[in-house]
Amino acid sequence: MDLQKPSLDYFIMAAEPSADLHGAELIKELKKNHPTCRIASVSGPKMRELNTEVILPMEKLLAMGFIDIISAMPRLVFIFYKLLGTILKLNPKVCIFIDYPGFNLRLERALRKKGYKGKLIHYVSPTVWAWSKGRIPMMAQNLDHLLTIFPFEAKCYAHTNLKVSYVGNPLVHQIAPSQAKKKYISLFPGSRTKEIERNLPLQIKALEKLEKKNFELALSISHEKHRTLIKKIISKSSLKMELIEPKDSYDLMQNTYLAIATSGTVTLELALHRVPTIVTFAVKPLDLFIVRRILKIDLPFYCIVNIIQNE
Repeated sequence: MDLQKPSLDYFIMAAEPSADLHGAELIKELKKNHPTCRIASVSGPKMRELNTEVILPMEKLLAMGFIDIISAMPRLVFIFYKLLGTILKLNPKVCIFIDYPGFNLRLERALRKKGYKGKLIHYVSPTVWAWSKGRIPMMAQNLDHLLTIFPFEAKCYAHTNLKVSYVGNPLVHQIAPSQAKKKYISLFPGSRTKEIERNLPLQIKALEKLEKKNFELALSISHEKHRTLIKKIISKSSLKMELIEPKDSYDLMQNTYLAIATSGTVTLELALHRVPTIVTFAVKPLDLFIVRRILKIDLPFYCIVNIIQNE
């Protein structure tokens, strides 16, 4: 730590695109209320635009599915202990960990065991209403505050002493339904390489089966690094589609009358844009076996939009 610098006010951890979005809005609010605050982060592109001290780019942590996470485990363990040491050295007044519970809850617990005395805040509740209710006591023991983005989550912690605040979802304030004339059937294949590899071919096959052929197609590229992979996949189809830059994804949603999207935050964004959406989430058979037989996850709905609406 540079002794010439003021002490660190906040450390913010965002390890996936949706967390990067939440983190960027959070940083804007923190700087609005405390312009001189010093913030360090594990962050994605949206947060990095806001001039925090980047400890690690979030792209180093991206993994999906139980099997993929197992293969990435040596790298994740190395990063875990590197971050633990860095945070203890920086000793921020407040640590805010956004989502990514498998990693972040363990890091929060490790910080407490190592004697960290600052405030620990977890932003975005784990899905304890669906599975892993055993996380609740650990969170109550280690956290100072939990911030939830869905109103039904607070009751899961009502029997604990953990302070829980429903803060709403920043997407609600960012997105206003458009009256624009709809033009496209659009694909939103995901923000991770594995998601795209597994879902985009299936989404394209679905479109190929439509009898009506005089529609215009568009595909949202979530990150520039995926462009080559996406072009390779769509080149195997006779369908022609316009590729939309990451910065223009909301413009695309405003001009979309039907979407096919990989499950994730994008489905909530599409719902707020009033776009009827077919949701996919292709998984490996072994992942499916783990979910059904070992974790015994059995929900009436799997898309967050349906879970919120309970219909």
